[in-house]
Amino acid sequence: MASYNRVMLMGNLTRDIELRYLPSGMAVSEFGLAVNDKRKNNEGQWVDDVNFFDITLFGRTAEVASEYLSKGSPIFIEGRLKQDTWEKDGQKRSKVKVIGERMQMIGGRSEGGGNSGGGSVRESAPPQQRYVNSNDSAPPSQAPRDAQPTGGGPGYDEPEIPF
Repeated sequence: MASYNRVMLMGNLTRDIELRYLPSGMAVSEFGLAVNDKRKNNEGQWVDDVNFFDITLFGRTAEVASEYLSKGSPIFIEGRLKQDTWEKDGQKRSKVKVIGERMQMIGGRSEGGGNSGGGSVRESAPPQQRYVNSNDSAPPSQAPRDAQPTGGGPGYDEPEIPF
C-alpha cells in the first residue's frame, strides 16, 4: 500500500524561534505555530478554533526563520508529520510534530528583524529570502543565472527569444 505524508499550515508563531546547532554544524530551529479556524456552532454563532503545532526546521531554512521571524509573525509551512516517542517515569509518551521542509514568510519585515504582525508600512525582504527550501544547497541568489531551456520544440532555435 502506498503512503503519503504531507502537511501545509499557515498561522502565527506562538513564541520566538530557538536556534541551535547540531555537532555536525547543521542548524535546527524549533517554534510553535497557532492555526486559527472559524466555524459555526449549533446555535449558529461563529467560534474560533485554535490548533497549536510544534515545528522543526533544519539547515539554512532554520537560520533564515530565526533571523527574520519572531513571536506573532505569520508564516506558511509545508512539510511532513513525525511522531517522537520516549519514556518518562516508566510511562511511554509520544508527540506528533511537523518537520518543515519549505517555508514562506507572509508579510513584511520590521526594524527589529522580526515581523511586527501588523501595521500598514511593509518593507519587503529580498525575494531570495522570502521563500526557502531546505533541500536547496545554495541560496537562490547564488544559483546559476545562465541556465538554458532544453527541448526541440518550434521556435527553439530562434535568436530573438531572450534566454
